[in-house]
Amino acid sequence: MIFLPSSRRHLLSVVATLALILIWRSSSNVPTSISSFVLHQPKGPPVGIHVPLTDLKHQILPVANTSANHLSPPSQYFYGWGKNAHSKSSNGTFQEALWSQPILNPHLEVLWQCPLQANRFTNHIRLPNIMQNISQVPLRPTKLETRVFWNPTIIALPYWSENQYLVVSRIVTDGNHQENVICEANICYTGSSDDRRSGEKPCTDEDLQYLGPSGGLRCAAPPERLSVPPTPAEQCEGKFGTYVDIPGFHDPRIFYSGKGEPLMMVNTQSRYACFGLWLIDLRSLNQRLSSLLSSSPKRLSLGPLKSYPTLTELTRNPPSTRSPIEKNWMLFYPESGETFMHYDISSPTYPLRGRTFAKVIGDGLTTTNLTDPLELPCIPDIPAHEPDEVKRGGTWHQATNALRLVLCARSDKNCKRTPHNTVFFAIIHRKHPNFLHLPLRYERYFIVWGASPPYSMYGISQHPILMANETASGWHMDENWDDDPANAALVAEHKFRHGANSTDPHGGKTYWAYFTYTVSIAWAWGQEVEVADMNVGYLDDEVILAIGIDDKAQGMARVKARDLLQCMRACPGRERFGGTEDPA
Repeated sequence: MIFLPSSRRHLLSVVATLALILIWRSSSNVPTSISSFVLHQPKGPPVGIHVPLTDLKHQILPVANTSANHLSPPSQYFYGWGKNAHSKSSNGTFQEALWSQPILNPHLEVLWQCPLQANRFTNHIRLPNIMQNISQVPLRPTKLETRVFWNPTIIALPYWSENQYLVVSRIVTDGNHQENVICEANICYTGSSDDRRSGEKPCTDEDLQYLGPSGGLRCAAPPERLSVPPTPAEQCEGKFGTYVDIPGFHDPRIFYSGKGEPLMMVNTQSRYACFGLWLIDLRSLNQRLSSLLSSSPKRLSLGPLKSYPTLTELTRNPPSTRSPIEKNWMLFYPESGETFMHYDISSPTYPLRGRTFAKVIGDGLTTTNLTDPLELPCIPDIPAHEPDEVKRGGTWHQATNALRLVLCARSDKNCKRTPHNTVFFAIIHRKHPNFLHLPLRYERYFIVWGASPPYSMYGISQHPILMANETASGWHMDENWDDDPANAALVAEHKFRHGANSTDPHGGKTYWAYFTYTVSIAWAWGQEVEVADMNVGYLDDEVILAIGIDDKAQGMARVKARDLLQCMRACPGRERFGGTEDPA
């Protein structure tokens, strides 16, 4: 008689069962695949892929694999705002964070104030802050720099950094490839020490040689080439056919996430269309930055965890809403730790899109549009009468990344960050074409929206914003500088010397640039905050604007948030039952 221990008594029966299952499996007609139950239609066979992934021999980093067939989560996971969003609290007062009309929200009062008058000809508000140059020529250069840099994007480095800023710029090429460089940089000041910000040094003669008499931002060391993996194009057809063969990425934007991750969004060939937007953590490309963010003198930390360690493509859901060329999306990060993607801020003239944003659910995938369906349009139609003589109208475009702002002063001891007094803001452009449909000018407007659900639009600048030494194409020099007392003095002196009827030359200031456009915004260097708060600022904090000039030069300006967001027009708010709600 064979004896088996108690733990092995069932061994023979288990083996026999497995043998029967294998025999049945091998004799059955089992389908090779089962269709997924997804919201999107299954993706068809690849069309027009010119560079298969297997042929990317020079890839330095893996590309995150996102899918066109993803299932959106239930709507209750998008964001939460209850049925009582417009009810009164127990003490009879209306809930502050949910005003149906922004103009009624007391926390937004600072946005509607207009301390400066608009130019009577151009309709611009001219700020006293100047635009300064950016130079990639490092300290004590060893060779002549002949490259031309443009399209800068800037973030501040932590307060414990040896240098103040990180700058990424494009290089003007022959058009057959794209090239971008990165460097750490510092701002020097000119004039008296009264103009000096904390940590700044006076400009040396060498600084002034490369930056000009107003000083500016200069690389501390030679810029390094940024290299990211090449990506294949899914469909570059028709007029976009040649785009697939242009290597390299373009239009980079760098910014901090809500957790303090230094991210770079780039435009390059897409796996869903022709050109799309991809995201990567800059620490994956720059080891020095990784070391810097993990060396806080006040907090032991390895730095923020990487959400995008490899190049990850961002998507729009559903696929039917995607365009052949995607650009100018922006991410925003509420206090909750979630991530949202803002796709469009269109005029009501385009009813198929309008304002659209979605929640990022991971790996570049998103929900469908989460814009409040009762939100009334805030971006105005282009008026029939234009202030300039050309009267060609224009179109609205998102321009920069978004920043989170607390609507009180950091210097105010009573200022406390709450959901009620916190907003997001960004720059949008109103783009005007010339006779050849090329850019005549980009007008700089600011938009503000809520930092808590349903993330409603609050306001938009009434007037486009110019810096003190900036001009706008479409008007005569005299009209451009009509709001500048210094220019009036120059013209008066010229007429005194050359006769009252002298108009050519007019004797005043001239055009500064043909057109300018803002690439990115960031909180300026100097606040003693940890990396996790690099995306948050206050009304008295300075914002640094990275500005492209004529597609062949670069500049920057620093302005307090309060001055940038002045004289805004309140959005109409929510509509309910055919009319605009009033909480009163």
